[in-house]
Amino acid sequence: MSSQSLFERILDPSGRADPYPLYERLRETPVARQEDGTYVVSTYREIVALLHDPRISSDRRNLAVAAEALDQNPSFIGLDPPEHDRLRRLAVRHFGPPHSPRVVEELRPAMLEITTRLIDGIADRGRVDLVDEVAYPLPVAMICRLLGVPEEDEPRFHAWTEKLVETLIPGEEGRAERERERQDVANELRGYLAGLAEEHGRQPGQDLLSGFVTYRGPEGGMTPQEVVSTAVLLLIAGHETTINLIANGMLTFLRRPDLLERLRADPGLIVPAVEELLRYEPPVHFLSSRVALDDITIAGVTIPAGAPVVLALAAGSRDPAHVSDPGRFDPCRLPNEHLGFGGGVHYCFGAPLARLEGQIMLAELVRRLRAPRLVTDPPPYRPSPVLRGPRHLLIQYDGVEPYLPT
Repeated sequence: MSSQSLFERILDPSGRADPYPLYERLRETPVARQEDGTYVVSTYREIVALLHDPRISSDRRNLAVAAEALDQNPSFIGLDPPEHDRLRRLAVRHFGPPHSPRVVEELRPAMLEITTRLIDGIADRGRVDLVDEVAYPLPVAMICRLLGVPEEDEPRFHAWTEKLVETLIPGEEGRAERERERQDVANELRGYLAGLAEEHGRQPGQDLLSGFVTYRGPEGGMTPQEVVSTAVLLLIAGHETTINLIANGMLTFLRRPDLLERLRADPGLIVPAVEELLRYEPPVHFLSSRVALDDITIAGVTIPAGAPVVLALAAGSRDPAHVSDPGRFDPCRLPNEHLGFGGGVHYCFGAPLARLEGQIMLAELVRRLRAPRLVTDPPPYRPSPVLRGPRHLLIQYDGVEPYLPT
């Protein structure tokens, strides 16, 4: 049996609890070709350069050898300009500036109300799984509200998104089978959302799905297929990453009682602390769907046209050539430029939402839990190396402080 390569060891679930020593070794070769022809880029400067390089495509249909099961109607995250730009403009029109600048901020009261209810609900438990009981329900409730998905349907799309996330593994080996599995699950989810979109077309509301279906402007509107692909993207990305942000954050804080006390004493620190979490323990570790459109020479290596490219964001954010003492969590780190939300034209669409959810939930958990401590360290992790976070995070605590409005 051949020994695993360094990248294969990183993808192996057995190392999910602490991949950072392996990332350190990965950075020794900033652009590393794998046996299957994938090029893995792991240093900050090179990742940023490729994120802004128009010769790097996000459309896997540009692969030199494309898998049969590749999605023929990808969301805008899987498209290049100008198609990407048109769809993203149509989506952001209903979500952020300049047309809808207060959508996220106006959710703040609802986020706080749900957070308060969730924490009140565990007040007398003494022991709880923070992932299932707290980290998961908040972002799910928010993305349901934003999109116009009935919250009672959550168990259905939870099962679909779990299966989809488990197929997100970088590298070309076994990719065709994973693509087929993903398409099977995605088709079920698309069927559900297509039916929901039709309902919203007949009776539109103030939600994103209604906006996607009904809006027509100078450049037209979304086709039915584009409505569904955009909704699938936002439904999955709108809660999976935030679950990891909250769970990774509490795990980081609980491992550092001094940091926990510091955050309690200075609640304003939670904003820069969340930013540091996005660098130090990011929810997304890889962008694994890039393709070279031309021969690209970077860090002395030529990536040939048509080759798959993986950008190791989490390795780049801890690159000592970019940030001093990268393995230390510092909530006051300045400057703090990181890759937690990617970069370039595909910079995370939902970044404002994820930041606010993380800030509110983590601030209330830090303030209200009495003497919280980990039951198991390290906790069990989800299998995906792309969306990395604890599957469960069991903690014990001595009660919950009452909610006090600020």
